[in-house]
Amino acid sequence: MSITRRVTFRLYPSKTQNERLHNWRKLHKLLYNACVSQRSTDYKQFGKSINYFDQQNCLPEFKECWIEFKELGSHALQATVKRVDFAFQRFFKLKLGYPKFKSARRYKGWTYPCKAGWKACTEGKNGYLKLTNLGNIQMRGQARDWGTPKTCTILFKQGKWYASITVDCVLTRTQADTGAVGLDFGTHHAVAFSDGTIIDNPRFIKQSQDKVNQLAKKSRRKRAPNYKKRIRPSCRWEKANQAVSRIQLKVARQRQDWQHKVASDIVSGNSFVATEQLNLKNLTKKAKKGSKRKRQKTGLNRNLLDVGIGNLKSLIKYKVNEVGGIYIEIPTRKVAPSQTCPGCGSRRKKDLSERIHTCDCGIKSLDRDVAAAQVMLNYARGKELTSSDVESPSSILCGSMRQLGAKKRQKLVPNL
Repeated sequence: MSITRRVTFRLYPSKTQNERLHNWRKLHKLLYNACVSQRSTDYKQFGKSINYFDQQNCLPEFKECWIEFKELGSHALQATVKRVDFAFQRFFKLKLGYPKFKSARRYKGWTYPCKAGWKACTEGKNGYLKLTNLGNIQMRGQARDWGTPKTCTILFKQGKWYASITVDCVLTRTQADTGAVGLDFGTHHAVAFSDGTIIDNPRFIKQSQDKVNQLAKKSRRKRAPNYKKRIRPSCRWEKANQAVSRIQLKVARQRQDWQHKVASDIVSGNSFVATEQLNLKNLTKKAKKGSKRKRQKTGLNRNLLDVGIGNLKSLIKYKVNEVGGIYIEIPTRKVAPSQTCPGCGSRRKKDLSERIHTCDCGIKSLDRDVAAAQVMLNYARGKELTSSDVESPSSILCGSMRQLGAKKRQKLVPNL
C-alpha cells in the first residue's frame, strides 16, 4: 500500500549558499507581504475581492518588473501566493485572525509544491539536496520508509536549515498482534491501559524549568525591545532569548521522540484501540478573570500540554490505520468513563482527589484511570462499528501545500 509520509533532513549549506538561502527567504517574505497588502487594499479602497488565481496570473509581469525573483522558480512563487490564500481561507472559515505582515524573523521558509526546482539525491539516509540556481547542499537524516519524493519545504529554525520532504512510499510497518486495548490520557498518568499498565508523565517542561528561569532572569536585566517606541533589543537580550528557545526546542524534540515510541509500542501489540473524545481546546483554556484558582489552572494546563495528548492520539491513530487496525473514540459525555464502573456499569460521581476505583459489585480496587480505560474498551467492543469509525490512511494530511498540485495551472471559468 502506497502512502505519503514526511521526512525532515538537516541541511549543511556553504557560506555562499547560506547567504543566498537567506536572500531567497527574504524575497519570499516580501512576496507574501505584497500579496496580503494587495488583497487588503483592493477590498478596502475598491470593494474588490482578490483570489489566488488573480495573484497567480500576475506573477509573470511581477517577475519582469522585479527580476531578482526569477531565480526562485515559478512553482515556489505560486506556493507562496497559495500560502496567503490559505491564510485568508482560515480567517473567513475558521475566524482564526486576519492575516498579518510577516517579519524576517517570523518567516521560516518556502515550498516547492512539485518536482520542479529541486531534487533529493538520496535513498533515505543522508545524501544531498540539489536546488536550481544554487547547487548541491549536503543533508543528513534517515527515513523509516523511502520512495518517490513529491514536495520539498525549506525551513530555517534556530540558525539551522532543514528540508522537509513528502515521499510516496510503501509501508514496511509489520502487522500488529490481534490485541485490544483501552487508553485513558491524563496528567497524573500520561497513559493508562485497560490491562493495568501505566505510563507516567515524563514532565519534560519541569526538568528544564530551572534553566529557563535562570536565563529569563538574565534577560530581564537586559534591554528589551519596544517597537512602539522604536527601541531595539540589546545583543545580550537577544542572546539570552535564543538560549531559552534552544531549550524549548530540545523539550519539543524530547516530547516528540517519547510520543513516537509510546505510539509504536501500543500499535505493535494491539490492532484494536479505544479511547475517549477530548476537547483539548476547552481543557487548556485560561482561568476565568478573578478566579481564585488561577495558579492551579495554569499548572494543570502546563501538564496537559507537556504530555501533548492531541499529537499522541494522532500518532496512535495513523499507526493503527497503517497496519489495518481499528481506532475508535467513544463519546465522553455519553459514557462518562471516569464515573462508570467497568464491572457493573453503575455510575458514581468521583472527586479528582479520589484516585482508586471501588464498587459494591465486588470488582477489585483499580486505579481510577485504568478503570476508565476498561470502560472505554468495553463500550467500544459492544458498539456496532460503522464506516466512519474505521478510517483508511490519507495522503492529503501531509501538508496543505499539496493542495496546490491539484489546482496547478487551473484557470477561473467565467460566469456565462
